[in-house]
Amino acid sequence: MTEIFNTVLYQPIFNLLVFLYNVVPGNDMALAIIALTVIIKLILFPLSLKSIKSQRALQNIQPKMQELKKKLTDQKEKLASEMMKLYRDEKVSPFSSCLPLIIQLPFLLAVFQVFRTGLNDTSLELLYPFVQNPGHLNSVSLGLDLSQPNIILAVLTGAVQFWQAKMMITKKQPSVPGAKDEKMLSMMNKQMVYFMPFFTVIIGMQLPAGLMIYWMTTTLLMVFQQYYIFGKDKKKTKESTS
Repeated sequence: MTEIFNTVLYQPIFNLLVFLYNVVPGNDMALAIIALTVIIKLILFPLSLKSIKSQRALQNIQPKMQELKKKLTDQKEKLASEMMKLYRDEKVSPFSSCLPLIIQLPFLLAVFQVFRTGLNDTSLELLYPFVQNPGHLNSVSLGLDLSQPNIILAVLTGAVQFWQAKMMITKKQPSVPGAKDEKMLSMMNKQMVYFMPFFTVIIGMQLPAGLMIYWMTTTLLMVFQQYYIFGKDKKKTKESTS
């Protein structure tokens, strides 16, 4: 399994990083990482787009979900049946927002492995014949050693993730009187907005700075995606009400 992972993901991503390192101005590793992030994001764009749309769709049907729970509190089987019917009618899957993220996880692990072990000269043995061997990988950019942890980059990445998560819950859901778990759901969403960025900072303080540049750039690109999707949603809403 490890050999398959290295052949299918780790080695191609490492070779792409070295190729970009060779062609970016000044052989700057940070620029190479940003370019690598954009390329990977473009490859995974359909998945991340689907994930964002699914999260948004799940939020939009929450009032209907709460109304069903209010009406069918003591009828568990009928509630489950009606909820599944609601998912079908709205063309939403409760797992659709998670699956694309799970599929992207191996890419994140491969990138982590590249920045953990790949930013050294011994890894250059893994280069494909058509990728130029630079002889040495300079992991220092803007005075930072990207192969080592950096607290500032970890905090910045956490801040960007907070911004991205905050965007997903800016739409206030209508209150449904009598829905017992409405407040609990709202509280859990708010807790996740703060917990995940905090978790990112704590973990990021122990990870290579190069990985945090990748993580931060990925999150920023996701923010732009969300602006694009939410902008289209607002436009459709205005057109339907006009």
